[in-house]
Amino acid sequence: MSSPASRSWRPSWPCEVARTLAPLRHGPGDPSYRISPDGTHWRGVRTPGGPATLAVTSGAGTVDARAWGPGAEWVLEGLPRMLGADDDPGGFEPRHEVLREVWRRRPHLRIGATGLVMESLVPAIIEQKVTGQEAFAAFRRLLQRYGDSAPGPAADLGLRLPPSPEQLRAVPSWEWLRLQVDGARSRPIQLAARVAAALERAARGTTAEFDHRIRTIPGIGVWTSAETRARALGDADAVSFGDYHVSRDVGWALVGVELDDAGLAELLEPYVGHRLRVQRLVEGAGLRRPRRGPRMAPRRHLPVGHPA
Repeated sequence: MSSPASRSWRPSWPCEVARTLAPLRHGPGDPSYRISPDGTHWRGVRTPGGPATLAVTSGAGTVDARAWGPGAEWVLEGLPRMLGADDDPGGFEPRHEVLREVWRRRPHLRIGATGLVMESLVPAIIEQKVTGQEAFAAFRRLLQRYGDSAPGPAADLGLRLPPSPEQLRAVPSWEWLRLQVDGARSRPIQLAARVAAALERAARGTTAEFDHRIRTIPGIGVWTSAETRARALGDADAVSFGDYHVSRDVGWALVGVELDDAGLAELLEPYVGHRLRVQRLVEGAGLRRPRRGPRMAPRRHLPVGHPA
């Protein structure tokens, strides 16, 4: 086994490595993300330079990373951005008492950006209109069946790479159903895979331009665009409108009332430019409205849905 490339980076703020990377993990069984007992965060990443395995540890004000595979240098170069170095919280002023208190406790929250569109877009589409349990299981099956083993020592962890656009295009319709992904979600995945290179190029423009471009793909709507922009572009304004819980939880946390999307948009208007920051602060503090009814059960059939 070849020696890994390595990098040691000292952020200019107390970087919360685990919390910043957490949105990149799609469920506790995500095969592309593992956390070893010593606290190392392992990621299988398909980069423009090729496959890579990234291992990240932190302590004493530094972040240490090792990487294996053809994409090692690319993923190490992008490490600061992945951990929020390009995110600027300047101008963010909490106007609600509960938010001021959470911001006082977590003033170093940053929105990271991977720079990888398909890595974030595919699981976001799979998560449309279904329970988290269903989505995470489907994503896990997709990577186990169609993803490749990550390079370097990651095979011992069972670390997998997300399927490439070419691999996604080759999955037949009946196999998607076996993965428990209905046509309303498999079709936009395969449409996106056909224009993957164009989507990755679009990510170099403004977030508004990218939002417009990605939503021209049938089956991709405002929620899926926001989820993708948040992770791939580090868009601090990409609040998840259309989510079953976000509008209700944020409304309850800030003003004590469960809101719909229109109410959430009005509530967050003073925070434009930082609306995802508000959402992440609320979520990170565990501020959820009381759940009075039973949890939504996983579906036992695969109905045709609508863009999310």
